[in-house]
Amino acid sequence: MKTSIIREETANLTGHRPKSLPWGYDESKENCLKFKEDVKKIFEGAIKYGLNTFLTGMAEGFDMIGAEILFELRKLHKIKVIAVVPCLGQEFGWSSEQQKRYKYILSKCDDVIVLSDHYYKNSMNDRNKYMVDNSSVCIACWNGKPSGTGNTVRFAKENGNKVRIIKPEDFK
Repeated sequence: MKTSIIREETANLTGHRPKSLPWGYDESKENCLKFKEDVKKIFEGAIKYGLNTFLTGMAEGFDMIGAEILFELRKLHKIKVIAVVPCLGQEFGWSSEQQKRYKYILSKCDDVIVLSDHYYKNSMNDRNKYMVDNSSVCIACWNGKPSGTGNTVRFAKENGNKVRIIKPEDFK
């Protein structure tokens, strides 16, 4: 299924992997639960603002956490969650638990856009640019340091997108 994307009604999610988040892979920690509550409020604000489509790059960490929160909100709001996968096999090398979670999230998305059938050097950057080019808002979980998330924030600003930054260090 191909969902049409209306740029002005679309946000993209970008953020750090678990190693750069205060709770790592343990999302049962109190700071992660507080983070998820705050992210849910940010998403609710985005929906009230008029956004109804959310693009997630499906990386471990914020991308997958965000998608799961959006699935909860989709029960209450008419929104779409679209996975933008940089390449087939993105999840190879992840733990079996994370691979299972990844596949489950993909199965719940309204659409899955796969940009390449194989990994190449700029796969992740090209995915990030695609998401920015097809959205008007960037919701980023970013610590301010140089990274793929930082590149996406820069792309978004250069593209005229509104940017909402969630600082992971606020949840230590």
